Amino acid sequence: MEFDKWFNKQSTLLKVILLIIPFVGWIVELLVRASVAFTKKDAVSIVVLILYLVIGWAWILCVIDLIYLIVKGHLILA
Repeated sequence: MEFDKWFNKQSTLLKVILLIIPFVGWIVELLVRASVAFTKKDAVSIVVLILYLVIGWAWILCVIDLIYLIVKGHLILA
């Protein structure tokens, strides 16, 4: 599962578009975070994945990730 590598190779504009679409953004974030959690297998990645499974549908986390993505080029803790 290397969805995170595919996502990070995309242009920032495409990443922003994928995250702006409400349901699609949540699914993309879950796929990226699951890919990172299964690849790294560390506690932080697993906790972040569980956090996004539970409350990731809320807009506040998506907005924070979107701003961080625009500034840094990747998702927080991914």
